[in-house]
Amino acid sequence: MMVQHSGQVSALEVSASAIVPTLSPAGSLGFDDFTNLTPLVKEELRFAIQNKRQFHRMSSTLDTVTVSERPVETTVMKTEFSPEEDERKKRRRERNKIAAAKCRNKKKEKTECLQKESEKLETINAELKAQIEELKNEKQHLIYMLNLHRPTCIVRAQNGRTPEDERNLFIQQIKEGTLQG
Repeated sequence: MMVQHSGQVSALEVSASAIVPTLSPAGSLGFDDFTNLTPLVKEELRFAIQNKRQFHRMSSTLDTVTVSERPVETTVMKTEFSPEEDERKKRRRERNKIAAAKCRNKKKEKTECLQKESEKLETINAELKAQIEELKNEKQHLIYMLNLHRPTCIVRAQNGRTPEDERNLFIQQIKEGTLQG
């Protein structure tokens, strides 16, 4: 529950009944009601009271200010620094600039390096895929050649000759020099 005042009310102005639920109406709390509060609630009340006091101080100072018809220009008061502090700030800014530039350059180099590595790996990948295709084609060709040769293997097997018999016969013909060509 917010306290209703005539004029402006800040969000920090909260009645005691909003913080401490009681059956009594707002504003009728006695001293005994506040002695049984927990420290957290006491701290909240203290904070609310301090904010209310600060609000009243600010509003009373605002009442004495007269507003002119032209727009009010606000100027920021620049605090004066000693020459040593100025020099220190300059050096710090310069070091910060250098560090930022180094960081940007390092990031740029890393990005370029990763880009080059990516391109290199893509090239290797393309070469390997081409090699796979070549090997698949060679495999198909060899299977085709094997299938063409299969009928002769079957004929030899039917004649009772094995590939080793064929080899031995070939070697014997070479030794004798009677190889027919």
